Amino acid sequence: PAGAGALSVLPIAGAMASSGAETTAATDKTSSGIKLPASGKLPTGDVHDFDFFVGKWTSVNRRLKQRWVGSKDWDIFPNTVDCHSHMGGVINIDEIVFPTKGWAGMTIRAFNIEKKQWSLYWINSITGELFPPVVGGFTGDRGEFYGDDTDEGRPIKVVFQWTRLGPDAARWQQAFSLDGKEWETNWIVEHTRVKG
Repeated sequence: PAGAGALSVLPIAGAMASSGAETTAATDKTSSGIKLPASGKLPTGDVHDFDFFVGKWTSVNRRLKQRWVGSKDWDIFPNTVDCHSHMGGVINIDEIVFPTKGWAGMTIRAFNIEKKQWSLYWINSITGELFPPVVGGFTGDRGEFYGDDTDEGRPIKVVFQWTRLGPDAARWQQAFSLDGKEWETNWIVEHTRVKG
């Protein structure tokens, strides 16, 4: 959940409770499979792409303690999520609370019906700033969303990747790139639905 600029102040990381993603994220500086769309066209999707995320979730975060240095040292921490859909799915909003960090965040997802694309915006409770969006959509159970931002004063490319893992689990991860070719995954979150 974040604009890259947020990372200077906010943690972005994911949970890996013994999933295969842990090995990839923790050992590869380059995120395999991430490529900027060759034509410059961003992925498209459907207004119901984020319907699966409506509800309450608990999550485990893994966030790199230091970016851009090839670090394999991850900060692991929990969060809770409460997600709602509005206007027939055109707007999807979640509030995320990081109880061990002392801050919260909110994601606002807006679907452009004409372009068939989502814009995902992040706001944190530390600054209240709306960070630049990432844009894209889902193909099957995988969503990719790209954007431009800055990190520690440097212009960067950002990608959010969402993976639906059945009705009660999902993974979100974020990677940054300085050149659009080599990507470093710096935050991975494993979500588990709260039942009942």
